[in-house]
Amino acid sequence: MKSQDRLSWLLAGAGVAGLAAAAVTSPADAAAAASQDWSPFVLVTGLLLIGLVANDDGLFAAAGHQLARVARSGAALFVGATVIIGLATATLNLDTSVAFLTPVLVYTARSRGGGEGPLLYGCLLLSNAGSLFLVGSNLTNLIVLGHLHLSGAVFLARMWAPALAALLVTAAVVAAFEHRALRVSAGDLVPPERPVIGLGLVAVVLATVLVVALPSPAIPVAVTGAAVAGFRLVTGKTEVRKVAGVVGVPTLAGLFGVAVALGTLGRLWSGPTVLLSHLNLWGTAAVAAVSTVLVNNLPAASLLAARTPGHPFALLIGLNLGPNLFVTGSLAWLLWLRAARDTGEQPSIARASRIGAVAVPLSMAAALAVLALTGSS
Repeated sequence: MKSQDRLSWLLAGAGVAGLAAAAVTSPADAAAAASQDWSPFVLVTGLLLIGLVANDDGLFAAAGHQLARVARSGAALFVGATVIIGLATATLNLDTSVAFLTPVLVYTARSRGGGEGPLLYGCLLLSNAGSLFLVGSNLTNLIVLGHLHLSGAVFLARMWAPALAALLVTAAVVAAFEHRALRVSAGDLVPPERPVIGLGLVAVVLATVLVVALPSPAIPVAVTGAAVAGFRLVTGKTEVRKVAGVVGVPTLAGLFGVAVALGTLGRLWSGPTVLLSHLNLWGTAAVAAVSTVLVNNLPAASLLAARTPGHPFALLIGLNLGPNLFVTGSLAWLLWLRAARDTGEQPSIARASRIGAVAVPLSMAAALAVLALTGSS
């Protein structure tokens, strides 16, 4: 068994133990925590399934080929990749983005003769940074905003400017660290592949509409994902093992169990609520960012938002950008490492963290400043 598979099953075991402990300690609080946490996990399952179908249709590969064809310099390639990552993250969730775009962008760089670094590390860091645009872009958004019942359109109106600031600042930091690799010019390019315009594209568009229009899009998006993936299974165009690998049930189940356990703790113990009540926007975001490194952003969201937070959007900025500090910060790190290694790359966690150590405080400062200036806090 691979080390990453062992980690997934260890996480699943921890989740089951945490869930059982919460249910025994305080059944009512555990039920309330589960009620707050279940929809994000259902939503990401649907989005991952839609991403699988879109990937099999060649939509991501076609975007990468087209980008490689039109971008004549490494800098132009990186700018185009930033746009693609931002769009994929906003519409299909950061986990879907890193799982499917990482190999595409690595192969895109290789097709030009090298310079994989900016696209490899950029895919992870920009996916985390770009997860503030829509409610469905990050599971933490749904957990924290469960108290507010905002529609996707209202969330977008409040957060698009801070999200854009965070994305641009993170991109600038990645480019500064990887500036040598950006000098690679285009070599002989492979002709672009033609994507299949059909089920995958329809599902992506439908999921985007559902996330923007509905205050609770989890079940409709999950049904959409199950329908398109189920159709591929029935027609023999994909395999059960591939679907199971994409969804990663042990990892999601483990994170859900830990999130419910910490959500229960947050209802029994007033410490986190009291702490946040004494903090301004900047302090709230800082505590959230540190918490993601300690316990992962999903359980951290469940703990810190067990009761209605005073600065929910600042809390989200910390929860969504903080994971760029270290591998423990988000599920996206694990998906990124697996996807990168499948291409033959050996990404450095230390290098990604060094870039993140610079990008996180700068991107958080930019997003919080925009949040304050726009009055969206």
